[in-house]
Amino acid sequence: MRRFAATACIDWSGQAVARPKGLAVAIARQAGPPVLIEPEGGWTRGGIREWLRSLAESKADIVVGLDLSPTFPFLDRGGYFPGWSESPESPRELWALVDSIAAADPHLSANSFVDHPEAARHFRRHGAREGDMFGGGIGRLREVERHQRASGQANSWSCFNLVGAGQVGKSSLTGMRMLHALDGAIPFWPFDPVPDEGPLLIEIYTTVAARAAGLGKSRSKVRDAEGLFAALAALSSPDCLPLARYDDHATDALITAAWLRDAVRAPVLWHPETMTAEVAAKEGWTFGIA
Repeated sequence: MRRFAATACIDWSGQAVARPKGLAVAIARQAGPPVLIEPEGGWTRGGIREWLRSLAESKADIVVGLDLSPTFPFLDRGGYFPGWSESPESPRELWALVDSIAAADPHLSANSFVDHPEAARHFRRHGAREGDMFGGGIGRLREVERHQRASGQANSWSCFNLVGAGQVGKSSLTGMRMLHALDGAIPFWPFDPVPDEGPLLIEIYTTVAARAAGLGKSRSKVRDAEGLFAALAALSSPDCLPLARYDDHATDALITAAWLRDAVRAPVLWHPETMTAEVAAKEGWTFGIA
């Protein structure tokens, strides 16, 4: 298995503003504490896109975890948007569709896509609006999300749900626009094989890292220096430098970047038994879910 010189985590956000509060980036080298990267004025989604481009251009030896879903469910109904003639057949076609419909939306947001009459049928939105194709209950799930819930490794929500504190749909849609803009500059596992050199993108779920750091189901977020110190110590990581603010976006990124240092060395996490070739090609997989 390839050994990366560094691991990183991007805590993403679907907030439709120029500088979302939920954006955070942390890097962990093979030795030393994880480091939070904070540009002056804060991150924008476009700024993170360009940072990723710079990693590609420099062929940085790094694996970067994105806290978002890069696809919607496909295998449960034979399509991302069954019943829609424009429903794509692959993740990259999905990213292109989202970006084309939301092209005029600022800050890589995707409100226009959610409001599209065909797409809207599949989402649960604010104002008690639930499309006739949403499916009821918690909504449609990708195979990895079904496996997460069944095995107790995580408690993922449907990406088609856009309501509530635990929703991930908005982050996923804005992430798809960013991934389309990258235009394949960085391979994304498992859609692409792990390259021999240069950066690699993976999907991560920060709650998985939090549990590995000893944080239980009832307290997966850290918002103070003591809690961050304890979580990093549980991962055999030195403590990081004091933060200007201890919000859960910054601490999620730091804990996950530190967790990835050892996690990317575990072959089983790159070859989960339930990730078939079809699952990998159509829906992807959350790294860390075995």
